Amino acid sequence: MEFVNKDLQVLPRDFYRRHPALVAPELLNKLLLRGDGRCARIVEVEAYAGSEDPAAHSFRGKTARNASMFGPPGHLYVYFTYGMHWGSNAVCGEVGEGVGVLLRAAEPLQNLQLMYAARSAAKRPIDLASGPGKLSQAFGLNRDFDGADLVLGDRGIVIACDGTSPPDSPLVGPRVGISKAVDTPWRWSVAGNPCVSKAPVSARRQRVP
Repeated sequence: MEFVNKDLQVLPRDFYRRHPALVAPELLNKLLLRGDGRCARIVEVEAYAGSEDPAAHSFRGKTARNASMFGPPGHLYVYFTYGMHWGSNAVCGEVGEGVGVLLRAAEPLQNLQLMYAARSAAKRPIDLASGPGKLSQAFGLNRDFDGADLVLGDRGIVIACDGTSPPDSPLVGPRVGISKAVDTPWRWSVAGNPCVSKAPVSARRQRVP
């Protein structure tokens, strides 16, 4: 996959080969890119940790639905939820662990017209990808992208860095839309960014060492 901007560095495999709670805050301010020019800055994420995390799809083991989550790090796990939305996750850890980071929200930067075409309900840029279902829809991510390699860009989708660092003090709080491990503070977002889906009431700033 080629990019016009040679300053962009696609995140390497080893970036993802860690616990998702370490990867997640470092994904903030990275760029989600498609080969058609769609680009957005990741501003909200959640970590899910497999067998140690009752809220994870992979908690009870590998199934046909979540098989990609148990694959190599640096791939996408895309799942269908609520009978209408797709959620997109960056697979982390080692093969067989079933851990990953949900991409919850992003700030659109380029080729917004394609995002609007995919998200006809959106009226403002901040509405295009301000939630996991909206983000997947804005980027055209569905079951066809399940297992896509974010490092090699085999299906025209990567995560890259343009030199912007993660925030020193992201907001951290509990995850959303789950019924188990509801107090685990594994949701991170860029403080003050209008594209974040919704700041939890208990969110607090977390200083990154």
